[in-house]
Amino acid sequence: MAAASSALFSTAVNCPAGVAKAGSLGSSRPKPTSHLLRFRCLQRRSPRIRAAVSVSDPRVADAGRPDDLVASILSKVLQSDGGVSLEREEHKQVAEVAQELQKYCVSEPVKSPLIFGEWDVVYCSNPTSPGGGYRSALGRVFFRTNEMIQGLEAPDTVRNKVSFRALGFIDGEVSLKGKLKALDDRWIQVIFEPPKVKVGEMEFQYGGESEVKLQITYIDENIRLGKGSRGSLFVFRRCQ
Repeated sequence: MAAASSALFSTAVNCPAGVAKAGSLGSSRPKPTSHLLRFRCLQRRSPRIRAAVSVSDPRVADAGRPDDLVASILSKVLQSDGGVSLEREEHKQVAEVAQELQKYCVSEPVKSPLIFGEWDVVYCSNPTSPGGGYRSALGRVFFRTNEMIQGLEAPDTVRNKVSFRALGFIDGEVSLKGKLKALDDRWIQVIFEPPKVKVGEMEFQYGGESEVKLQITYIDENIRLGKGSRGSLFVFRRCQ
C-alpha cells in the first residue's frame, strides 16, 4: 500500500456596455428607416448570443468535474467494508470512475506534499490485499476489522496499521513500518520491516521484510488513488 489539489475553472464573459444613442431626430435629419432600427436591435442582441456560446464551451461545462468524480467514488466505497461487500459490477463502476479521475492527476504526484498525512484505506479491488490473512474470508470470521490506516511521514517513512477485534471481544492490531523510495514521478516502492502484532496484552513480531510497489494515479486534499504492481486499485481517504 502506499498519496494536487483539484482545479476550479471559471470564465468571465465581458459584454459591450451598449450601443451609443442615436442622434436627435430633428427635421434637418431624416428619420431612421425600419431596416436601420432592426440593424441596431441586432447589434444590441449580439453580445448575448456570444455569451451563450461561451457558456456552452465544453471546457467550462466540465468545471468542477474532479469534485463530482471524487464524490461519486466515495459514495460507492465508503460503506463497502474496504470493498468486501461490493459485487463484480460495482467494482467495475469504481474502476471506471478511478480511470476518469486519473485524467486530472498532477504530472508528478510523487513530489506532491499532499501525499503526507494519515489515510484511511477505504477500498481495495482485491479486499484481502490490505491486511493479508486477517482480511480473508476465514480471517474475517475471527477478526472484525475496525480500521486500516496508512501514515506517510516526511521525508520517507510509511506506517501501516490494521486494527481489529478478535473473537468479538479482544482488541488487537497489526502494524508495519517501512521506508518509501520514489521510483519515478508516479511509482513508489516501500520496503517494510517484519510486522508487529498486538492481541490483548500480547505483543510479538513475526515474518521477514516485505516489499510493495504502488503507482499514484490521483491525489488531492481529500483522496488518493493508487494501483499496485499486480493491478489492485486502492482508494485512500485522508483521516479527518
